[in-house]
Amino acid sequence: MAFGITRKELLEWKAKIDQGEIAFLTHYWIDERFPNCKTVTKVGCNDITKLINWGKQYDLKPEWIDQRQNGYSHFDLLGQKQIDILKKEGLTSHIWA
Repeated sequence: MAFGITRKELLEWKAKIDQGEIAFLTHYWIDERFPNCKTVTKVGCNDITKLINWGKQYDLKPEWIDQRQNGYSHFDLLGQKQIDILKKEGLTSHIWA
């Protein structure tokens, strides 16, 4: 279950994806499969090749992309990998306690 983002933030993320940019959206999240993770960062792009190439620099596998019919395919970043990538991307504002 996702929470902690506004509709405006979601629409901005989608707009960046629609423009072919690599877009980041972090929100609070609860999932029984990942009891130690309280947030997730979705990294999306409508250009799957661009998204795959972006992910390669962080050892993210193409099969980890959540393929969406609506064009908002994305990687889900969790845990320490999420923190490490956000720091490398200069997005420390996306790191929440």
